[in-house]
Amino acid sequence: MKILVIGGNGTIGKKVSERLAHKHEVFTAGRSSGDVLVDFSDAESIESMFESVGKLDAIVAIAGDAKWDALDNLSEDDFYIGIRSKMMGQVNVVRIGKAYLNPNGSITLSTGILADDPVDMTTSAAMVNGAINSFAKAAALELEDGKRINVVCSDLVEDSFEKYKDYFPGNTPVPMHKIVDAYVKCIEGRITGRILRIMA
Repeated sequence: MKILVIGGNGTIGKKVSERLAHKHEVFTAGRSSGDVLVDFSDAESIESMFESVGKLDAIVAIAGDAKWDALDNLSEDDFYIGIRSKMMGQVNVVRIGKAYLNPNGSITLSTGILADDPVDMTTSAAMVNGAINSFAKAAALELEDGKRINVVCSDLVEDSFEKYKDYFPGNTPVPMHKIVDAYVKCIEGRITGRILRIMA
């Protein structure tokens, strides 16, 4: 399969890309590195990315930003960081990318535990994660030609534990291989409309 991994050089994306490359032709996209560059908050940049790469059998999005801060500190513009990047970035990957997806191809989006189990300082991130989960379930009803969409929704991954552990007291980090396995399941399996919640 020909697969595009957006965020393919990030903490999770790099491991997903490495696993997929054992069996498939993998292209990576990112803000500052990758086979193609993309501004995830800009629909025109996403369109250009797909034009550059061409037809695909699978699209994986492991990208997007959101502001982490106390609710009292968040302005409307702060919320729009997550809306434009993590939320609409992934929505646009589906909206634009489905035209570049071969029949029976798949799109895999990424969220996290905050959608169901938020912690302090995450009202914006939790909001966009929940929105993407709902969007994917609805979009699955309308994709044609056997095209599929799923979401990998993971707890804090081991590789990021030291950086984020103070935000997640008592959370047991997830081994990276479990998260990578979930992406492989979405891409190489036949499921659609699923939110794969990956916990330790």
